[in-house]
Amino acid sequence: MLITVSGPAGSGKSTLAASLADALDYDHVSGGDIFRSLADERGMTPLELNKQAEEDDEIDRDLDRRLRDVARDRDDLVLESRLAGWMAGDHADLKLWLDAPLSVRAERISQRENKPVEQARTETRERAESEAHRYREYYDIDIEDLSIYDLAINTARWSPQGMLSVVLHAVESYDQNGDEGKAPIQGVEYDF
Repeated sequence: MLITVSGPAGSGKSTLAASLADALDYDHVSGGDIFRSLADERGMTPLELNKQAEEDDEIDRDLDRRLRDVARDRDDLVLESRLAGWMAGDHADLKLWLDAPLSVRAERISQRENKPVEQARTETRERAESEAHRYREYYDIDIEDLSIYDLAINTARWSPQGMLSVVLHAVESYDQNGDEGKAPIQGVEYDF
């Protein structure tokens, strides 16, 4: 099963994807890690690389090609990035969208990156605007169109463990073929 986890910065994608992959004994590939390593290689922050990507479409296109290749070639995988659901296309079995109010996401980013909340809020808003513009320009994707996702969740409502429980229940309940009584995924334990 290929599961994609998408959503804006600070929505909890990385936390959920890592714990979900661990719970299912799947591999985990993070587009954010790839993007941050590209920024580090260039001596830039992710925001600076986002700005450069507005002028150099090969930055996004290279990252997106890598995501599509992973989705096409791998199984038993949790693929996480803002566009993972779009890039995986029909290869994905279950597409998740995570979100939270900007204030919650900015607080999370502030803590994770050890920066003031207002700075995190401003950078997060600018980054989202930059990315939304590029997604529309390159692929005609409206990032706010959630119709491709099987499940959209406001992560401000649950703790990381609570989110994992919700998603594990969705994975267990998901029926790819519409068949009733499909065998459950082995090794999944719930903590409701």
